Amino acid sequence: MPVGTQGTVKSLTPKDLEELGVSILLANAYHIYLQPGIEVVKELGGLHRFINWNGPILTDSGGFQIYSLGVLAKVKEEGVYFKSHLDGSSHFLSPELSIEIQHSLGADIIMTLDHCLAYPSDREMIAEAMRRSLRWAKRSYEEWKRLGPESHLLFGISQGGVYKDLREESIEGLLRIDFSGYALGGLSVGEPKEKMYEIIEFLSFLLPEEKPRYIMGLGAFDDLFQAIAAGYDMFDCVLPTRNARNGCLFTSRGKVVIKHSKYNKDPRPIDEECGCYTCRNFSRAYLRHLFVAKELLFPILATYHNLHFYLDTFRKIRQAIAKGEFTEYRERFLKRLNEGD
Repeated sequence: MPVGTQGTVKSLTPKDLEELGVSILLANAYHIYLQPGIEVVKELGGLHRFINWNGPILTDSGGFQIYSLGVLAKVKEEGVYFKSHLDGSSHFLSPELSIEIQHSLGADIIMTLDHCLAYPSDREMIAEAMRRSLRWAKRSYEEWKRLGPESHLLFGISQGGVYKDLREESIEGLLRIDFSGYALGGLSVGEPKEKMYEIIEFLSFLLPEEKPRYIMGLGAFDDLFQAIAAGYDMFDCVLPTRNARNGCLFTSRGKVVIKHSKYNKDPRPIDEECGCYTCRNFSRAYLRHLFVAKELLFPILATYHNLHFYLDTFRKIRQAIAKGEFTEYRERFLKRLNEGD
């Protein structure tokens, strides 16, 4: 899922996203709540109409964003008291209010409010945050049922850090509530990859096969392949779009860091195996020129390419799975990916 935090994937129009084959978009309820405000979006017909996107939208509850505020947020049992990163104004977000906000936006998939901690954190603090997240999940579920669950799906979020017993307790608690899908939160927040992979693999045996499995914030290809191999279905990350704006382009032969002087006269496209608009029409030399000159066209062309590369890779992964060739495709893809800059 491309990340459209503010209701927009930076540098691209909804028409671009449709051309790329984006099937679901992620937006963030926390950011939209602060600006332009829920009442504005409601009055103008809901989030789909407001941003002119006809496909499904998943909204994050804001738990991770509040975690990232650090000292600007205080977590209590009733909810989170925080100060806006925009103007310092004071706000309060409860599990019920988070669901109400996402319901008002008209999102197709909404998330429970959770309490995410950084790595490393004290085990007792992680256990407390996990159990609070479970209590909040129950409150979120009850509010979702009260508002009318037929309009969207509700996913529960597992917490528990890198501790298997805490993660197991979290999943068992979420399964008793019976959500539409299940997400793993609190991963890819600084923990060693081997610990993250261990948790991903362990939890794959506890989650029901018939419900969607979502790992939040995962975007590096080695991590994605590891998670897909373990049976996870949904991912989001700013990596393809943020890297594009910063001049890092993904190709079938690895990354191209376009600012390098060696591309000054390079007539080749970003990726000679790519059929996207950018690769069909522009050279590395021109893209380097745009980047160095800080032209607005650069993030547009670069983001278009990077999203195309990610979406095309996922299409090929699905085809490989259908053919029973996923392992071979994974090995071939990752081997070639290490050949770039």
